[in-house]
Amino acid sequence: MGLRGALTAVLCSISTLSGACSTEGGDSDYIEISQVQQQARTSPEPSTWVSECGRNETGHRNADNVVAQPQIPAGAHHTHEYVGNLSTDAFSTDQSLAAAATTCQLDDRSTYYWPVLRLTEQQGDDAHATGGGMDGNHGKILPPASVRIEYRGNPASNVVAMPRFLRTITGNPVAVSQNGQHAERVQWSCSGDRSRVTNRYPRCATGQQVVRIFDFPSCWDGKNTDSQLHRSHLTFPTGGGVCAIGTFPVPQLHIEVAYDVPAGARYAIDSFPEERRSPTTDHAMYIDVMPDSLMAQVAGCLNRLSPC
Repeated sequence: MGLRGALTAVLCSISTLSGACSTEGGDSDYIEISQVQQQARTSPEPSTWVSECGRNETGHRNADNVVAQPQIPAGAHHTHEYVGNLSTDAFSTDQSLAAAATTCQLDDRSTYYWPVLRLTEQQGDDAHATGGGMDGNHGKILPPASVRIEYRGNPASNVVAMPRFLRTITGNPVAVSQNGQHAERVQWSCSGDRSRVTNRYPRCATGQQVVRIFDFPSCWDGKNTDSQLHRSHLTFPTGGGVCAIGTFPVPQLHIEVAYDVPAGARYAIDSFPEERRSPTTDHAMYIDVMPDSLMAQVAGCLNRLSPC
């Protein structure tokens, strides 16, 4: 379990009566999508390039986090779902990722991953696995209905190619403990009206899908492929897409994961136990393992401002 998990277990065991360490949020984590205010479109649609990577039909999941907890098996204390590189685990290296197979087309061997989503009132088949029910993340894993991996251009200037093996994160797995810090770039919506986005679990109309939206930073420092907290080397642009002085725009990764959630069902993502499976703790990780030639093709396509 590790030191963090052991401490959490002790604290939760002595706090059960107060509910201080509940492993699942309450009704306040949910909102009817019709109650979410519509957002007006403020800018033209960016140029895009899509990497077709499937929806994890292979069932590639584990409780590792090679970006944030490398070399530590089950270091995430919750289960991640992957598309792209088929070998990703805690012990992955640049070399092993570059040599592995992938679910993506055009030899995109990048790894894209995020916490699984579960139907919390249905029994799951990994309830006793590390990162499963043992850490409070009970419920049946609901596989994605679709996954869209999209790279976007910059509205203010041309983009430069990402360096191979660039690592990054969006969202914050400890957002509850850190009062929402770094959580604003991960949102939720429904397939029927994408003008409504929220940081809560949406209750969608009949026939609509629940959609998770991950927007990654896209202003690179020009030197590093990672940093201590996986954020300072790749930052978000200011309004209008302008990157800070000393940083360079790279293709912006945008991921959407859609689910067929049964009407009225309670659902939640996996999280650290103390984060109570809050929707604000949603997050995603990425390692660029595209061949340099493919990444150059992506950047060139986005700079032409034409369909890719």
